[in-house]
Amino acid sequence: MNILETLKERARKVNGTIVLPEAFDKRTLKAAASIVSEKLAKVVLLGDPAKICADAKKLGLDLTGVSVIDPVTSTHLPHYAQSFYNKRKEKGITAAEALTTVEQNLFFGACMVKLRQADGMVAGAANTTADVLRAALQVVGVQPGLKTVSSTFIMVVPDFLGEDRVFLFADCAVVPNPTSEQLADIAISTAETRKAIIGDEPKVALLSFSTMGSAQHELVEKVTAAKAILDERKAAFDYDGELQLDAAIVPSIAKSKAPNSKVAGIANTLIFPDLQAGNIGYKLVQRMAKAEAIGPIIQGLAAPVCDLSRGCSAEDIANTAVLVLLMADKKQ
Repeated sequence: MNILETLKERARKVNGTIVLPEAFDKRTLKAAASIVSEKLAKVVLLGDPAKICADAKKLGLDLTGVSVIDPVTSTHLPHYAQSFYNKRKEKGITAAEALTTVEQNLFFGACMVKLRQADGMVAGAANTTADVLRAALQVVGVQPGLKTVSSTFIMVVPDFLGEDRVFLFADCAVVPNPTSEQLADIAISTAETRKAIIGDEPKVALLSFSTMGSAQHELVEKVTAAKAILDERKAAFDYDGELQLDAAIVPSIAKSKAPNSKVAGIANTLIFPDLQAGNIGYKLVQRMAKAEAIGPIIQGLAAPVCDLSRGCSAEDIANTAVLVLLMADKKQ
């Protein structure tokens, strides 16, 4: 199953713009050239134009069609700085501090997304997750109606019960020990991510070591409380829990453990009770089931900003840009 080729075709139709703030990194330059050559999106690189041009020449890259902006000299800088100051002045930031902050590539790129000069931003090849999320949260902010930024992985699992399947696993990278309210936020965000990227209807399972009251424990109660919160919010997708993993994804087991559930046995979106379970779970499936893990995808922001592993390849950056484009298109 080559899901990425399908997603690339959809991304081309978006005709969007991606900002890549780490133009000093050769992987980013290679990704920019690839994105433009494959006609996936328009690309904006941030940094010193002369240095970027020289670096691209050394690498033998053709950046024709790629826009380059130096935040420090950009005519947009005063507007971005004022916007950032207006958003953060109650936190004690001064106008001078806002200007200095927005001159930084990550913040300038986030301002482009916030002010719709770009559809999304991809960073993290050379910056930490904390730095990327700090810029995203301070500039873009959290999606209205949510309080939690989280992550998901697309897991392409070959030959699962006789067919290739695509699951979403969350949260595997951001929230260590989510509360019930945070679990509900994660479920909502992941359902939206599935609709935006995969394009089908999410069947969300809130996972636990218990199925429908088979065990009593405060850890189980956290999951059942998350379901109750989804009920209160009238979440517009199919969900259920608490469910053990086998009851969530194996139809024959679902019939005996949760016969009245509209999700059990057919779940395609798995919400893990904490980060330990989620991180271990996706890596087990990736390594032992030889699944393709695509992500992490940052979700819950008001506009898409995605983080990368600092060990990522140029191809990873380009592929993440595709995901960001599809998320942006859904938010329009």
